[in-house]
Amino acid sequence: MTRNLALTALACVTLAACGTPQQQCIAQNTREYRVVTNLLDEVQGNLARGYAWEERAVTRTVWRDCSTVWRDKDGNRRIVDRPCLRDVTDVERYRVPIDPASEMRKRDNLLARQTALLPGAEAAVRACRAAHPD
Repeated sequence: MTRNLALTALACVTLAACGTPQQQCIAQNTREYRVVTNLLDEVQGNLARGYAWEERAVTRTVWRDCSTVWRDKDGNRRIVDRPCLRDVTDVERYRVPIDPASEMRKRDNLLARQTALLPGAEAAVRACRAAHPD
């Protein structure tokens, strides 16, 4: 129950990073716990799926309408849309095979680290609530 309460408080703080002094204090003092928790969630997701996701930037050239300004014979400015080639960069997700044994070792190490960090994170939350009551 206490762990769930701490995780809920940490999630609220994550969403409101620019929040009250209490929220800023909690966010600052529980950063490592939150990072370990996020990594653990990612590893557990990889194990459940059987593969990991990675991202890469993919650049491709596409036709776009480009506006150009030119002057007619009387000196008036005209805007003309013409097709032109532009580079567009997208982020592409792709599957990466995992080594289940390695992922399980990673999960076990992260679980141990999370368990070790939990008392400190809970103490930091209590101290921040005492120092900065809402």
